[in-house]
Amino acid sequence: MAQLVKLQDYISRYQMNLTRYPTQFVRLKKSQWERVKHQWLSGEEIPEWEHIDNQEEIQEPKRRISLLKKFKFKKQELEEEDIEKVDVSNELINQEDEIQEEETTLFFEPKIVYYPSTLEELKRMFFDQFFHFQIKWASSTLREKSYVDPRFMRDTMLRSLLQRFPDSYLVFYYPIVKVKKAPVELDIILLTPTECICITVVEEENSAVFVGNSDRFWTKKVGKIDKKVLNPIIQLNRMESIISQLFINNDVEMPIRKVLLSRNGYFDYPGSIYNVQFVDKREYPKWMLQMKRSTSPMKRMQMHAAQTILQSVQTTSFNRDIWNAEQQEEK
Repeated sequence: MAQLVKLQDYISRYQMNLTRYPTQFVRLKKSQWERVKHQWLSGEEIPEWEHIDNQEEIQEPKRRISLLKKFKFKKQELEEEDIEKVDVSNELINQEDEIQEEETTLFFEPKIVYYPSTLEELKRMFFDQFFHFQIKWASSTLREKSYVDPRFMRDTMLRSLLQRFPDSYLVFYYPIVKVKKAPVELDIILLTPTECICITVVEEENSAVFVGNSDRFWTKKVGKIDKKVLNPIIQLNRMESIISQLFINNDVEMPIRKVLLSRNGYFDYPGSIYNVQFVDKREYPKWMLQMKRSTSPMKRMQMHAAQTILQSVQTTSFNRDIWNAEQQEEK
């Protein structure tokens, strides 16, 4: 799963310690998956999936209430497992150094809505439940918390990016950065170990065709209806310009690539634009497959790039004591 480093102007624990949290996130996900998989394979009930620091608890669960029957598993199902393939810590921390885990106020407690009959079903359930946990992980710290718009929990684009990309990818999802003290909302920034990808999403009616040129407006065709829409390349170029300037000012040496993306529509653009990749409904499956195949570990320059962007973002959050007081007043 890619890591959600910044979500709009919400508080991010990655702003507190960018060296610790990428590795801690992967350790947390891996330990929880091992625990759930062990309990499922042994036929034990999974009462709740929560943060486990002690790896021995994976072998000796506190509660052993057997409700699931043991299954016989096909070899190919086991071979499909890829949840812990990516090692993100190669260049970030000495593997022999012990990572001191910070006290956490978060617990991973998904609801078991059905009992999966295959390992692949279990994995899908785990990813879906972990996605909700990841939103909380990306919008809170030990002392602060942000109000999260519920629409992000239903955001299929965000879910797809996080669930299908490797752990070594860092995602900035519509972050708000300060440009000359003025807040500017960008689109999606994806930091891979080797490049920065700026993504502008163009999604409206299903099978809409966006006919483009170099003008300020494009034409959107839906059936026999034509409508003028703002040229999305303008927003994409502005985002690249802002990120490029941040990188230059902070000695970040990382190539920037631009992607215009539509999962449900089509682009009709004569010729091509330098450094812009058009990914529409026809190209999207192939593009996603290429992106998820990366096995490169995280790089120092990637972390430097992420830190540079985080230093410029706007953050809106509340102290947890205030948050808890308001919760009590509402009851």
